Amino acid sequence: MSREKDRESIGSELVPTYAARELAKGVAKHRMAAEGMAPRVAYQVIHDELRLDGFSLLNLATFVTTWMEPEARQLIDECLDKNMIDKDEYPQTAEIEQRCVNILADLWHAPEGKPVGTSTIGSSEACMLGGMALKWRWRDRQRAAGKPTDRPNLVMGTNTQICWHKFCKYWDVEPREVTAEGNRFSLGAEEAAKLVDENTIGVVVIMGSTMDGTYEPVAEVAKALDAVQKEHGWDIPIHVDGASGAFVAPFLQPDLEWDFRVPRVQSINTSGHKYGLVYPGVGWVIFRDQDALPDDLVFHVTYLGGDMIDFSINFSRPGSQVIAQYYNFLRLGLDGYRRIQQASQDVALYLSSEIGKMGPFRLITKGDDIPVFCWTMDEEYAKSASYSLYDLADKLRERGWLVPAYPMPKNREDLVVQRIVVKEDFSHDLAERLLEDLQRAVAYFEAQKGHVAKDEGSHFHH
Repeated sequence: MSREKDRESIGSELVPTYAARELAKGVAKHRMAAEGMAPRVAYQVIHDELRLDGFSLLNLATFVTTWMEPEARQLIDECLDKNMIDKDEYPQTAEIEQRCVNILADLWHAPEGKPVGTSTIGSSEACMLGGMALKWRWRDRQRAAGKPTDRPNLVMGTNTQICWHKFCKYWDVEPREVTAEGNRFSLGAEEAAKLVDENTIGVVVIMGSTMDGTYEPVAEVAKALDAVQKEHGWDIPIHVDGASGAFVAPFLQPDLEWDFRVPRVQSINTSGHKYGLVYPGVGWVIFRDQDALPDDLVFHVTYLGGDMIDFSINFSRPGSQVIAQYYNFLRLGLDGYRRIQQASQDVALYLSSEIGKMGPFRLITKGDDIPVFCWTMDEEYAKSASYSLYDLADKLRERGWLVPAYPMPKNREDLVVQRIVVKEDFSHDLAERLLEDLQRAVAYFEAQKGHVAKDEGSHFHH
């Protein structure tokens, strides 16, 4: 075989090492082989290849839960084959889902009565459902008033998660964005109020911005919208994107009014698989009451047996993560969640304090909202530095750490930051190891005077 053909063969086949004891030839990558293989061999082939992935414990970029207790993992394994949508076949799983809805509604101070909400595959789907309810309610109001319904808009900050941009594109809604300004990198109440009009379906306010970990001011936005209603008569609702903060604020900042205690808040979403402490695959959306969820968005499904109500974009999905969420609610209770979130915040505050003391850096946030903080390079230091934060991110990756570097939102793209997300499995001891590696990386670059700083990198994606 020629060298070129040999290279083509290697590129199109997996050539495993340990599994070679049982394999006579390579494994096709992009087509199904004529014959199968022993289960142990198939496992080993995939297992070996997955070693190239990063180590999730050291992934400080992700908000997603990377550790659960063995008992939770056992429940997940026992429920992987249960289809969450098939409520007639799995009535107890459906009952547990409703219990979780009740628990979250209570946690977020929903009005008395039957809680309205659902589990989702993640917070992005939950955002879509909340956005759809906003649009449908606005459209109903417009029709009742004999007004056009062809130009809806949604007000949000440029720091919003990408799912909100998807929502606007998929459901034909004009996004109106509050841009960053100076040291404000998220939504401001006055700025949001200036963008609304009678075609505004709602305002999205984030509890825990992915950019810097801060809470947007729900109560202030509501107050600004109260003034708008008084002046113009436009009753504009708020959807709270609590993907991260809705599982943090109730425990660490219980007196902060951001949830259904604010009358203008009509719906809240969260990620069970972020600070809800569940492995990926579960989100939640809760509505203030039945009026906040238009009947036109609810479907009745009969073909799986019985009459089942469905309000979702995804249909079939495993019930395992909902069960895992309920496990956490039973296992931890209010005090358990508080202790875990407080421990994460303690580590975040310690880390940010130590990084802030290092000469090259200036803190943007310190992790006192959700346990997430970011920093930038000190302006004076940067003038003579031979490296950038992108270089630093690459250097830390050599030690296994994933600490993203990225530009801040529109109108402040000039500011590049690095960000750390502290989760339950990131201990104080690991924080010490990270600080040592960070100091080592800085020392390395300071010794490389001829190094040319990167001006871009693998930009952070929401």
